[in-house]
Amino acid sequence: MDKEFLHFEKINRETWQNLHRKTTPPLSQTELNSIKSFNDRINLHDVRDVYLPLTNLIGIYKRSKEDLAFSKGIFLQKTSERQPFIIGVSGSVAVGKSTTSRLLQILLSRTFEGSSVELVTTDGFLYPNAVLKEQELLNRKGFPESYDMELLLHFLNQIKNNKSVEIPVYSHEIYDIVPDEKQTILPADFVIVEGINVFQNPQNDSLYMTDFFDFSIYVDAAVDDIESWYIDRFQKLLALAQNDPNNYYYRFTEQPLEEVLNMAHQVWESINLVNLQHYIQPTRNRADLILHKATNHEIDEIYLKR
Repeated sequence: MDKEFLHFEKINRETWQNLHRKTTPPLSQTELNSIKSFNDRINLHDVRDVYLPLTNLIGIYKRSKEDLAFSKGIFLQKTSERQPFIIGVSGSVAVGKSTTSRLLQILLSRTFEGSSVELVTTDGFLYPNAVLKEQELLNRKGFPESYDMELLLHFLNQIKNNKSVEIPVYSHEIYDIVPDEKQTILPADFVIVEGINVFQNPQNDSLYMTDFFDFSIYVDAAVDDIESWYIDRFQKLLALAQNDPNNYYYRFTEQPLEEVLNMAHQVWESINLVNLQHYIQPTRNRADLILHKATNHEIDEIYLKR
């Protein structure tokens, strides 16, 4: 066994799906299609077999946290303040983190009736392209130094203390932070924080983002599979941009497809693969749960921290 997984329990899909009583998923295939990333594949069987047991497990962690807070309150002789249950979701570019996060948002809000669930992507904490260009970091976009980690940690601290906070908005269409636009995150029962960097904090060795998480998930897959999904997503982004000159990807639609795909492979090898191997994958064992995907996008193995 890989040393990295010594403190994880490996569970195959068949065993995992039997850990939760069979119930009907609280959403339709149409709803599922509307929230999944357009290069991802997921169906209601995946929701029932993988994500409903996961939602149940998160409920167990949440109750455990509340019991501990109550007991600590008695010990300290003061009333414990209500805090959100914060979930971190990490993994490579194009591995399906967004689908997992959006699906969890729906399942948590419908499983725990009356609960509010906020979803935040760390893309909004990237420095604007102008700043990255000025600092000669545009080719390092997505690497740890391209994020405003102080702002991200401030956000997490505000949310943890049940305060509403405004954060920047990122657009994949313009490939940049949207000027003068903010997303307001309100105090919630659950907050899902999704991004390639959510287990990292190289700018502050004394504090990690994971310090704020009550439960963390890493979405994993073989590197060759992720590269294939990345190229597939790139081609779909090109198709979407074909008639929109304002779209960042529009410029590539006017070039020969073979040339553009060669460029996409180079971007994968020189940027995304390097980021994955040096910065993202090494944080995998900080997760409480690893969801491993097979070539067909189906989750085939689950690793739960002991």
